[in-house]
Amino acid sequence: MSEDYSKFIAPERRAKPTPKSIVREDGSCEFGTFDKEFEEMDLVKLKRPTALPQCFNRLKLTLWEATEVHLKNGVLLAVVCDMGIFGKTLNVFYDKRTKKTYCWDTNLKSKDTVIAKNLINGAVAEAHTPVSFVKYVNNFQDGKCELSGKHSGKCLITVPREDKTAVAAIKENYGEASIEYSFTLNRLSKPCVASIPFSETRPRPLYSQKDFFKAEGSLIINGEEMLTDEDSAAVVDDHRGYYPRHAHYDWVTTMGKCDIDGEKKWLAFNLTRNQSINQEKYNENILWLEGENSILPPVKFERSVESRDFKNYSEWTIKDEHDMVNLKFKVYGINPMIMHAVVVNIDYYITFGVLEGYLRDESGKKYVLDGMMGMGEDKTLLL
Repeated sequence: MSEDYSKFIAPERRAKPTPKSIVREDGSCEFGTFDKEFEEMDLVKLKRPTALPQCFNRLKLTLWEATEVHLKNGVLLAVVCDMGIFGKTLNVFYDKRTKKTYCWDTNLKSKDTVIAKNLINGAVAEAHTPVSFVKYVNNFQDGKCELSGKHSGKCLITVPREDKTAVAAIKENYGEASIEYSFTLNRLSKPCVASIPFSETRPRPLYSQKDFFKAEGSLIINGEEMLTDEDSAAVVDDHRGYYPRHAHYDWVTTMGKCDIDGEKKWLAFNLTRNQSINQEKYNENILWLEGENSILPPVKFERSVESRDFKNYSEWTIKDEHDMVNLKFKVYGINPMIMHAVVVNIDYYITFGVLEGYLRDESGKKYVLDGMMGMGEDKTLLL
């Protein structure tokens, strides 16, 4: 390990006081790392964030609020998403006992998708369809969030198999299933708030706020109720940005309790590799501990050759240049979401598995994560 990683941390990675608005009066954007949520986040007001005329801003802006909830026997991903040209409710559940991944994915009109104007004072994100809803009530100023949702009917059910890849088996893996949930989330650590430039010449940001929460509530999957316990945790991701037309990101996370100094203590992390113009200055990599967080460096993802042609197992490695991050992510469950259209292509793989390896905090202290549940994404977009 480098003698002291804190010496390598760029000033832009240190949280600074958050201004009222992410958009400045001249139409430019605030970039960097901030200590709390913004009051005003209307990125449509940015001045020419893309090469298209200003009137196209709303169509090019991608917005979502998503949460990963980790329970004893499974992991939930719940999403309200507005891609500019269409909206979406997405619920994904991975059953750790059977390694089955259930995915309910329903598109709707962008105008019928509500993304919260901010994350404070009860601001709501929600989308409803005849078979689904996902709803957030955000009170991040008090460290709280309410999440509820349900989905029923047609469902992609993916299970590891030897004879076919997950993609090749999509058409035969549809079935009927149902899910319903309600959770109260209470913040455990400091937020990770980052505004990342995607262009050298334009105010083209990716805004991301991620928070680590204790989860309380219940989930019902196909009639089976799962209650939270003392180890149940969640990470909320509020995401707003002007992605390049050709975009890609890699991501992995965990949340829950870990053996630290002989005791079970709260721990979570976020590791992402996206199209930041300067990974050292602008990224959202963070280690959360109870009541505090620690900056993590840029990372690189490598995957075993069978990761895309997933059958029953694949493996990712995630490392940095300072020996702060050294992880293997053993993937046992995957949900492929593939859409190839005339003007939009999406290759989106949501993965679940088990972590091995370690992270270090800024002081050099090592946290061994062997056996912790992991969730990741490998996403490529043409928008």
